[in-house]
Amino acid sequence: MSVKRKVEVFTAGCPACEEALELINSVACSSCDVEVREMRNPEAAAKAKAYGIHRVPSVVVNGKLLDCCAAGPIDEAALREAGVGQE
Repeated sequence: MSVKRKVEVFTAGCPACEEALELINSVACSSCDVEVREMRNPEAAAKAKAYGIHRVPSVVVNGKLLDCCAAGPIDEAALREAGVGQE
């Protein structure tokens, strides 16, 4: 008996999100329950916030944000380090 996995895909409907969703759907098996969470939906946005999601696309499997999606929010120090805001 295989173990069921809940796969939540947080998306904004952009081309990068669609590409990620295609990949997930191509990898998913019958034990994967894939749910797409559209960030324009307030409930999806609230759930994303609870998971600590700061960018899309992001994937949560069985309640855990994947490491590849766990980078934090855009940070002012990093922007300034890259020269943003400097004349």
